[in-house]
Amino acid sequence: MTAHAPGLYRGQVMHRRLRPRPHRLAYRIFSLLIDLDTIDADCARLRLLSHNRFNLFSIHDRDFASGIQAPLKPQVERHLRAAGLAPDGGRILLLCMPRMLGFVFNPLSIYFCHDRTGRLIATLYEVSNTFGERHSYLLPANAAADGIVRQSSRKRFFVSPFLDLAFDYAFRLRPPGDAFQLAIKVSDADGPVLTAVHTAAREPLSDAALARAFVEFPVMTVKVVAAIYWEAVRLWIRGVPLHRKPAPPSCPVTHVPQPPATGSAQNGL
Repeated sequence: MTAHAPGLYRGQVMHRRLRPRPHRLAYRIFSLLIDLDTIDADCARLRLLSHNRFNLFSIHDRDFASGIQAPLKPQVERHLRAAGLAPDGGRILLLCMPRMLGFVFNPLSIYFCHDRTGRLIATLYEVSNTFGERHSYLLPANAAADGIVRQSSRKRFFVSPFLDLAFDYAFRLRPPGDAFQLAIKVSDADGPVLTAVHTAAREPLSDAALARAFVEFPVMTVKVVAAIYWEAVRLWIRGVPLHRKPAPPSCPVTHVPQPPATGSAQNGL
């Protein structure tokens, strides 16, 4: 399974809460697909996108992974080795929102980890909450005949005050190509509670594409944060109960062993 890189993915994110109060939130975003091996060369050919320095758009290593200004690929490969997946130097692609004029908040960034043949072997879902915390889920990726990757994990990280940790995630992923699709179903013992869907279409990454994105999404990263807080207020007004935030996991990555589990609790590393 070979993915395009680099690219700009323009699309929509939709959240639908099913209970205890039905609720729907949708907003438009764009993301960049970045090859961690060629990020410097790709940014060097663009005037509007930089790596680790200020620009209209920029990718800073410290906005991801361990939060330090260090190359991202070795950090991801360490997690792969800890999971027994033995990276062989294959491409690792990062799908994320860039900084816009120095500001960014990525609720979810995804690393697509390939072997040297181009086969997708794992995905690392990096989740950030509005409390300044970050946690990742490393899941083996075995695509079906239709190209869809289906994965699951126990929830280990507190994201929203309206959902505690007593949930399971089910992922349905079409990796980035000409299009990208990700559906996440959040369920408890009584069934689905929330679904989140991100769909997007690819276009080549160029200064012209970035300029169009800036005009279309001039304050996108600020709007994402504002939308999260505004929807939290609406849920609170509607009487959806709040949950106390627990301490974050002691380890930064939850590892789901291979083969992926099908409903039982997962190992948290």
